[in-house]
Amino acid sequence: MARITPAGRGAFLGASGDEPAPPRLRFPPASQKSANTPIAGLCVNFPPDKGIRCDRRYVRHGSVGETLLPLNDPPRRRGGMTAEAITLNEAAEKLGVHYMTAYRYVRTGRLHAVKVGGEWQVGLSDLDAFTSAAAAPANASAARSGRTGRVDYHQRLEDRLLVGDENGAWSVIESALNSGSEPREIYLEVLSPALAHIGAEWAAGRVTVAEEHRASVVTQRLIGRLGPRFNRPGRKRGSIVIGAPQGDHHSVPSSMASDLLRGQGFNIIDLGANSPPQSFLDALEVVDDLVAAGVCATRSDNEAAIEDTIEMIHKSINCPVVLGGGAITAATRNCGADVVSFDADSMVAAFEELAVRNTRSRS
Repeated sequence: MARITPAGRGAFLGASGDEPAPPRLRFPPASQKSANTPIAGLCVNFPPDKGIRCDRRYVRHGSVGETLLPLNDPPRRRGGMTAEAITLNEAAEKLGVHYMTAYRYVRTGRLHAVKVGGEWQVGLSDLDAFTSAAAAPANASAARSGRTGRVDYHQRLEDRLLVGDENGAWSVIESALNSGSEPREIYLEVLSPALAHIGAEWAAGRVTVAEEHRASVVTQRLIGRLGPRFNRPGRKRGSIVIGAPQGDHHSVPSSMASDLLRGQGFNIIDLGANSPPQSFLDALEVVDDLVAAGVCATRSDNEAAIEDTIEMIHKSINCPVVLGGGAITAATRNCGADVVSFDADSMVAAFEELAVRNTRSRS
């Protein structure tokens, strides 16, 4: 029996709670604690071993991928401006640069600023943080590797998401790509932790519902622009139908999971959010070379819909079902899924194993 081991990367459709025992095909773990955190439509964790650095102190939350949350975070919303602030023109003068240079710092997420009454304002603490970071000596090994781990792209992206700045957010992603990061790394090491922290800030009351929704919308647009980079030419390894069950209105998780699977050569039919069981059946019945279905679970109070979806798939199509998400509880783990996935790597491994079995069964 093939073992599918979580590798602590960005979560498949969300992940939270204590790290589970590695799940096996047909044998989901019997028990696992869960701590649900609303996260901008996506529950995601990122690995501390990737060198993600921040200018604030962080404390670990959960252990699947070790989401980092701010310790003693100041009572200021990332998307707002309640501290003492100056105009961007004044900030440019203090930095000794042209206004357009300072503006570029803002649009690429390097300098946090908020538009107030049509004018960009910069908090003095943010300006101090920027100048300190600029004065810090560069890490030689990080510069040679060109990876995102030593640059706080996820924080830069978070700032742009919270103010709804799509162009600025895309500039951050382009900077990370130009540094040598692959699209998969952008999802798991930049976008996922940014969304995770926005969700934590929302839960703590430091981010408004409007800001959280605005960040989610911009995220969807970013995924739409980055998604085509996951397409892989050549023959497909099989088809996968993926989506969130009825009553679950988060579409970001299935979008990201779909792209990660496309990058592995699968043909993906993404049903998105709030998909009734019949929509899964309709899609599964017409695809060629079916491998499995994937069900997102981002709501902890939606076990009945999850169970109904899985049961109908098994009865009508008789294909394997992979269940994943940050809202997995003892009840959802016992909903009849063939595989329970807790992070991106174990999710991909599960579908790859099922694809191999599918190929063997036909030979």
